[in-house]
Amino acid sequence: MDAVLTPNRSLSRKGFLIAMTAIAVTFFMTGLMFLSMGALPVLGFMGLDVLAIWLAFRISFRQQQEETRVTVTARAICLHHKDAKGREKRAELPSAFARVELEEPAGPASWLRIEHGKTAWIIGRFLTPPERSDFAKALRQALLAARAERYPA
Repeated sequence: MDAVLTPNRSLSRKGFLIAMTAIAVTFFMTGLMFLSMGALPVLGFMGLDVLAIWLAFRISFRQQQEETRVTVTARAICLHHKDAKGREKRAELPSAFARVELEEPAGPASWLRIEHGKTAWIIGRFLTPPERSDFAKALRQALLAARAERYPA
């Protein structure tokens, strides 16, 4: 098994441009309406609102660059996580002794964990509960297949 987990994209680049254009035009027209009534500062504040919305989208897009790669082989489970700032973490644990844990039913507060001994690695924090549940099932199947490959019956 070789899986790459990434956050769900809320908006494509084209959708972002369309949304920002609609917001900017709406705010500009509203600002012009206030300007015609003699409220000059409102137009500047509308511009600041557009800037704040743009910054919020940029922060959201940066957080969507998070990525976790899970590789299961007969010998080991390799975890490679890259966060939104580009920092990387790696872990390798023997597949023979690893366990996949997920509180059922999967909810917003239930984390998907890969445990080995007294240590646990939480993966897929950005996944929805049904996605976590599906990935846990697939990961358990991959572990069983890896153990069967290593220790044939």
